[in-house]
Amino acid sequence: MRRTAPIAILALTCTLLISMACAVVLGPVSLGSLVTLPSAGMIIWDVRVPRVITAALVGCALAVAGTAMQGLFRNSMADPYIIGTSSGGALGATLAIVLFAGAGLPVFAFAGAAIATFAVYIIARQGGRIPVETLLLSGVALSMLLSAFLSFLMYTSGRSLHQIMFWLMGGFWNVSWGDVRIAILIPVGCLAVYLYARDINIISLGDEDAIHLGVNVERLKQILLFASAFLTGIAVSIAGAIGFIGLITPHVMRLIVGPDHRVLLPAAALAGGILLLWSDTLTRTFAGDMPVGIITACFGAPFFIYLLRSRMKA
Repeated sequence: MRRTAPIAILALTCTLLISMACAVVLGPVSLGSLVTLPSAGMIIWDVRVPRVITAALVGCALAVAGTAMQGLFRNSMADPYIIGTSSGGALGATLAIVLFAGAGLPVFAFAGAAIATFAVYIIARQGGRIPVETLLLSGVALSMLLSAFLSFLMYTSGRSLHQIMFWLMGGFWNVSWGDVRIAILIPVGCLAVYLYARDINIISLGDEDAIHLGVNVERLKQILLFASAFLTGIAVSIAGAIGFIGLITPHVMRLIVGPDHRVLLPAAALAGGILLLWSDTLTRTFAGDMPVGIITACFGAPFFIYLLRSRMKA
């Protein structure tokens, strides 16, 4: 653990709290103009505050899921969006929208994310190892298959098409306090992952060394995959498909606080919350409330290409 790690965690915590306060103030209507409106209290309390809280928690969920996957697969390019977990969650949520008018959407999203995650894990595994190329190709192939099913559902959805389209682009337009109550489950999932931070450090040495050190590797993989799918499913059910948060934040935080997951996991969670919160705040303030998934993809895709090129050179 680096000596600067506690300072970094404190700085990230303060930054997140300040960012949340700023996000409540900022918006298409300035706070100065807002206070003159009769409905100012309702706009702040019922619209902005739940949106800010939810964006921060969803960012934390995606970042922790990405960090856990990278540690589990010993692969710096693993991410819920890239390996198909988000696509599975999106398909499950779309089924809930088309078949049950959105009833049980979080449950369907989690089930889809879990099935997709374990499917990629089974497909990519070769002799107890998961090569990076196999993981990425398996994730891409599964995402394409799920996208085909998703396109079919959209084709047959009728009046639900508009809702599905906006939801798939990712955003927090219709977030309410009901979504905040669902998002409260995110810290539970994050805590479940953090309890295995030491084991994630050990498994980075390799499966055989981890077994010799007393780690039940297969059980650990199942628990972490389940927890990652749980976090991704909740995030997708609330905000739709938002990519690359789980890819970028672990990399940046690993450079700052080091590879120890006892510090890396909380640092990535805080950074993910900050990144998604500011992405959403900037879109609703300056871009006409454009889907935040577009913003994260714009800076996430080049970052992924950079990582891929760096890995090829290495």
